[in-house]
Amino acid sequence: MRIADVLRTKGSAVATIDPDVPVSELLRALAEHNIGAIVVVGSSGVAGIVSERDVVRRLHEVGVSLLSSPVSAIMTADVFTCSPSDTVDSLTVVMTERRFRHVPVLSDGQLVGIVSIGDVVKSRIGQLEQSQDQLQAYIAQG
Repeated sequence: MRIADVLRTKGSAVATIDPDVPVSELLRALAEHNIGAIVVVGSSGVAGIVSERDVVRRLHEVGVSLLSSPVSAIMTADVFTCSPSDTVDSLTVVMTERRFRHVPVLSDGQLVGIVSIGDVVKSRIGQLEQSQDQLQAYIAQG
């Protein structure tokens, strides 16, 4: 199964935010969309990714003044991305080893989706259920 298959099922909508927006606005966007991470997009494309975890860790370090800081101050700028042609299995390995929960999907440099660890797990469960059904059908024929 490919990442394109996951996006076909879940949709390709991606919440984004500008790197100059204050962290308080980031929190509003995360809550509004009921998501755990948001892709930071600047004038030249994907500039980073920022998660609830990033906010909590920096809030602990800096305090409430963080809320007026720009998103760029807390985002992860070195973003790991994948493409629609990548396999779910290969992305699962990377997400597990590198402890990513969200991976933006790029096609020809353009943001076309985002895949979460939940999407990957759901996809894998679907594959396992399909295999189980096929095995049961095979056994029933025999």
